[in-house]
Amino acid sequence: MTMQHCEFRFYGELNDFLRPPARRRTVPHVFAGTPSVKDRIESLGVPHTEVDLIVVDGVPVGFDRLLTGGERVAVYPPFQSLDLGDIAPLRPPLGEPRFVLDVHLGRLARYLRLLGFDSVYSNDRSDDELLAVSRGQDRVLLTRDVGLLERAALVYGGFLHETDSRLQLREVLDRFRLHSRIAPLTRCARCNGLIAPSTPAMARGRVPGGVLREQRRFSRCGDCGQVYWPGGHLARLRARLAEIGVWF
Repeated sequence: MTMQHCEFRFYGELNDFLRPPARRRTVPHVFAGTPSVKDRIESLGVPHTEVDLIVVDGVPVGFDRLLTGGERVAVYPPFQSLDLGDIAPLRPPLGEPRFVLDVHLGRLARYLRLLGFDSVYSNDRSDDELLAVSRGQDRVLLTRDVGLLERAALVYGGFLHETDSRLQLREVLDRFRLHSRIAPLTRCARCNGLIAPSTPAMARGRVPGGVLREQRRFSRCGDCGQVYWPGGHLARLRARLAEIGVWF
């Protein structure tokens, strides 16, 4: 079979997925047949979920563009401040951002919920179950598992470059432009249910007696019944997140 050649150049954080010799430079690529550009991008180690724009010989293309040889391919990550205008997106536009998190991201799930973002999490879901939730509910699958993001059926995903949960939070807020949508203490950190105002009477038996005597303002999760009240925990959360540039 005749082998064909093309050239790839990856930009921004997409270079993190490449072997060091291929980073931040134009690299030759050899292939057989007429594969899709998506197939070749993932063969180089970059999950399709991390790609927002593909340009072949100066023309924006979709994942299904076939390569025949001689092309120059530029691959870009999601843009935080650039409007792509009339360029057709690689995937259907995402509505209100909602998330499903891999099993190792429990602390990030808690942070996202505390800031008001719909975040499904369980520490015992299989990869197939995570994919089913993402597909069935149009949720962004957050993970550090590259193989999971390369699943062909996955539409919305996000690789977390950071390992610290607070820095992961900032990464998610930045990538999906969520800073202006922060709504603290509107979702339950325990179960992801919505929180609504409650009364001292409804809080009785669910909070320490001292809290019941000192506080008059309570909120309660409509799903699991967890009770919340103003206190030092909110100030501590604000301080911890302010350290990484997240204010609310």
